[in-house]
Amino acid sequence: MTSKEQYTLMHAVLNEKQWRLFLATEAEKIGFGGISSVSRESGSDRKTISKGKKEITKSIEPGRIRMVGGGRKKITEKDGTLIHDLEILLEPKGDPMTLIRWTTKSLRNLVAALAQEKHVINKSALANILSSLGFSLKANKKNIEGVSHPDRDLQFQHMNATCKTFEDNGNPIVSVDCKKKELIGNFKNNGQEWRAKGKNATVNVYDFKNISDGRAAPYGVYDTIKNTGFVNVGVDHDTASFAVESIRRWWHAVGKKMYPGRTELLITSDGGGSNGVRNRLWKKELQRLSNETKLAITVAHLPPATSKWNKIEHRLFAFISINWRAKPLTSLETIIELLSNTTTKEGLIVTAIVDQNIYPIGVKVSDEEMKQLNIIRNDFHGDWNYTIKPHIT
Repeated sequence: MTSKEQYTLMHAVLNEKQWRLFLATEAEKIGFGGISSVSRESGSDRKTISKGKKEITKSIEPGRIRMVGGGRKKITEKDGTLIHDLEILLEPKGDPMTLIRWTTKSLRNLVAALAQEKHVINKSALANILSSLGFSLKANKKNIEGVSHPDRDLQFQHMNATCKTFEDNGNPIVSVDCKKKELIGNFKNNGQEWRAKGKNATVNVYDFKNISDGRAAPYGVYDTIKNTGFVNVGVDHDTASFAVESIRRWWHAVGKKMYPGRTELLITSDGGGSNGVRNRLWKKELQRLSNETKLAITVAHLPPATSKWNKIEHRLFAFISINWRAKPLTSLETIIELLSNTTTKEGLIVTAIVDQNIYPIGVKVSDEEMKQLNIIRNDFHGDWNYTIKPHIT
């Protein structure tokens, strides 16, 4: 093996420090002219070999490859005003009670702004500096829903006990809510789906209501016992009248067939919106439904700031969103078809119909009309828990 082949072999297996020391010991063996000879045979710089010879006579801390202070200097050490000027540009945001901060400015814009102040830095180095200053990449998080009520857990316990009683007696239990309104037309729908190459779906650039064919308001009624969903797709306002009409349609189309002879119905819902706790029209319309069907309708509202626990959200609406992801809702017929084809491996079945009725907003219910309601409020939070019974005729 020639000396050049030997150097090539050793260079491939030694780290930076070991390579320097190896070259230095080879030069020491040769003696006078050793540095020049080793440099020529190994292809290494004379300075590297000289540095290795110095290191032989000096101690290097265990685990280190370079002497203390060796290697490239940090940019913050070379540029003393960089951090100061960066912090001026950042306009940090965040909770002063935490150590996490963030900024709305991009790395590219910060690099450009620093360049105007005569600072030269790339985006990766800037990202490391931001991290060392306590900054992190953050996204918006849906978390603020309201203040938790002190009786939150007690209400859930009450609802669970009520649901168990209804289920044990074979009476229906439904969870209700109105899904987010959707524009009807060739608009982008979030999500992705597999398509053949070159078969991309194109949609309108802008989601403007004036270029749509209206809005669809899918009001859902989810049967928690039978695992079935019913969606009444309205084209007008989401009012209490629309909400109760959706429940009425569910009962006539599905409910009374699945629960023949039953005279009680339990509805669980959020505490706001068209089926809200303080919505007078909601109670008035439920009284009408009770009179028509002869059902005693019990309502249990979820406590404030807990709407995400409404069963319809994660047992029906979540799967609807998955089923129609990336599909433009071009017409009511398309919406009905997508809703009706929503299934799960647990056996979810969905029925969907169109509701072309007009539901005016601003309908007032007087104190006198409220007094006419046959409503029995529960001893525990009668505002959340009540039963509306049919009037005796």
